[in-house]
Amino acid sequence: MKRVLVLTLAVVSTFAMTGFAAGSMKVDGWISDSMCGAKHMGTGEACVKKCIAGGSAPVFVDGDKKVWAIDNPDSVKDAYGKHVSVTATMDEAAKSVHVTAVSVLPE
Repeated sequence: MKRVLVLTLAVVSTFAMTGFAAGSMKVDGWISDSMCGAKHMGTGEACVKKCIAGGSAPVFVDGDKKVWAIDNPDSVKDAYGKHVSVTATMDEAAKSVHVTAVSVLPE
């Protein structure tokens, strides 16, 4: 019985993760930089811009403070350090997002 339960759970989890990774979804979070990550959520716009100008890559930090690489960084160039809502395809295995739309949320 335990084997059947474990196997069923594994199959359901696989389908859930595949659906999450394959579909585009809208997520709120912050555009930060790869050096600071979630440290400056909401308070470090100047730092984020300075770090990116110095060579750090922009990243997306979700509401759970998970840091995601952005595989098309030009899509967020006007939102560095901002609280945003992004429409993106998330690749859980690579911990990256492909942003298709971004809008800055009111402070």
